[in-house]
Amino acid sequence: MAVKINKLEIENVKRVKAVAIEPTPNGLTVIGGNNGQGKTSVLDAIAWALGGNKYKPTKAQREGSVTPPSLQITMNNGLIVKRDGKNSSLKVVDPTGRKAGQQLLNEFVEELAINLPKFLEASDKEKAETLLQIIGVGDELFELDSAEARLYNDRRAIGQIADQKKKFALEKPYYTDAPDELVSVSELIQQQQAILARNGENQRKREQVTKISQDLDLANQIVTSLKKQLQEAEEKQAKLQADLEVAHKSAADLKDESTAELEKQLAEIDEINRRVRANLDKEKAESDAKEFKEKYDSLTAEIEEIRAKRTDLLSKADLPLPGLSVMDGKLTYNNQQWDNMSSSEQLRVATAIVRKLKPDCGFVLLDKLEQMDLQTMNEFGKWLEQEGLQGIATRVSTGDECEIIIEDGYVVKDTLAAPKQPTQPTQSAWTGKGAF
Repeated sequence: MAVKINKLEIENVKRVKAVAIEPTPNGLTVIGGNNGQGKTSVLDAIAWALGGNKYKPTKAQREGSVTPPSLQITMNNGLIVKRDGKNSSLKVVDPTGRKAGQQLLNEFVEELAINLPKFLEASDKEKAETLLQIIGVGDELFELDSAEARLYNDRRAIGQIADQKKKFALEKPYYTDAPDELVSVSELIQQQQAILARNGENQRKREQVTKISQDLDLANQIVTSLKKQLQEAEEKQAKLQADLEVAHKSAADLKDESTAELEKQLAEIDEINRRVRANLDKEKAESDAKEFKEKYDSLTAEIEEIRAKRTDLLSKADLPLPGLSVMDGKLTYNNQQWDNMSSSEQLRVATAIVRKLKPDCGFVLLDKLEQMDLQTMNEFGKWLEQEGLQGIATRVSTGDECEIIIEDGYVVKDTLAAPKQPTQPTQSAWTGKGAF
């Protein structure tokens, strides 16, 4: 059974003169009043009584009172918690009459229940760590988040490189008329030299024809002038005539090859190779871009797998409230981070976490509820009632939404009391000491 407050009686604490309240066990009890009348003093007194001296107000005794503070809280498990006397020492009496101390209270009093601002004002990281501590998946979630962060950073770097490669490839020119490979200058020169060698041989043969013709002319002259050498010259003539016919036949079939195309290619080789290199650069850039895109997609798949594991881990955890989660190291509720939650949602989350931290603690103290509109406050109250939780809150208001109104340190209105208390300030009904 969750421990709640059945009744509280407070005298001479801060601005409180004499207040006795029996809060509703389930739902919201709103203590109203104008500023400086003692509302927050009631919550401070409860925190001091149940949480120990670390919650003792700096000036605990009401200003102007000669009577020391007196606190008595009766819990629904029968425990009676008292602080009174000069030193306001703690006394805890259980239903059997045995006495105990702060250690017994610590078993069911959750610190955040009496000091909710500690959670509300915590950083996003601290709120998330508190939730993970409760559900017991902090280490596993930290490993998954770390792995996701590493993969995300790697993917971002890969994506940037892939984009750069793609842009680089798009900016590169491409020449469709360029060959696939670089043209070799040495090969063209060798081809040119071979053609020149063949052309030289042709020239040598042409020169041979000329020389034979010249020799024949000389022989004819010799035949004419030297009859005596006629026979020898005729023989030589006949031979030369035969050689001349052979030479003419050989030379007639010769055809010189043109080096113009090679000379043109040699002249254009730098431009051709520039285009080939440009095409190779473009193809390499496109290949790199494709490779990094594949790496990016692979990392994306790994990240999605980690996120699925993370979601599965949290979905199987015993969460204090449906819709609670931790994303990127921050607590979320219905996919909204803390600063995007409404006041009602923030209080609902905080209260649910308080209950989960210590299930035996069935109450929570809430100060300054005037920040919440009436509709939102009513919704929050209904949620508390559905969850079987007790909320004791203060609100700067004297309207009907306040079950209890405090004025000048006294209760002047209490719709929860039976019989109804007087509407005018009176002395304490349980000690007689009141404000004296």
